[in-house]
Amino acid sequence: MSRFGLLLVAGLLAVLVLLVLERGRILRTNDQMRRDLQDAQREVAGLQQAAHIAGELLATRDALDLKHTQELNDERDQNARLRAAVDAGRQRLRVNATCPAVSANAGAAGLADAGTAELTAEARQDYFALRDELALTRRMVLGLQDYVRTLQRLYPFPIFPVIQLPQGNAP
Repeated sequence: MSRFGLLLVAGLLAVLVLLVLERGRILRTNDQMRRDLQDAQREVAGLQQAAHIAGELLATRDALDLKHTQELNDERDQNARLRAAVDAGRQRLRVNATCPAVSANAGAAGLADAGTAELTAEARQDYFALRDELALTRRMVLGLQDYVRTLQRLYPFPIFPVIQLPQGNAP
C-alpha cells in the first residue's frame, strides 16, 4: 500500500473515531434533554393539577359565598320589613319587663297608671341595628363553617398543618 493510501485510511479512521465520539456526546445530550423534558412535563402536570384544585376551591368558595350572601340578604330584608311594620304600627316590639307592685297606700299623690312601656325611638333603631349585625355575624360564622366542612369533604388530606392545643387545665 502506498503512503497516500495509509494516510487516507488513517484519516478515515480519525474521522470515524471523531464521529463515534460526537455520536456519544449527542446521545448523552439527548438523554439529558429527555430527562429535562420529563421533569418539565411532570412540573407542568403538577401545576395543572394545582390550578385545577385552585379552580375547584374558588368555585366552591364562590358558590358558598353566593348562598350565604343570599341568606344574609334575606335576613336583612326580613329585618327591614319588621322595622317598617313596627314604624307603621302594624307590629309592636315586646319587651319582657317586671314592674314592682304599687303599694296600696300610694294615694292620690302618685302618678296615674300610664300606658304600656315602649322603647324609645333611639333604642328601637339600636335594636334593629343589632339584629342586622347579629344576622351578619351569624352568616359569616355559618359560611366559614360550611366552607371548612366542604374543604374537609373534598380534600380529606390536611391542606394546612393541624395545630394541637395543649390538654389540661385552661387558664
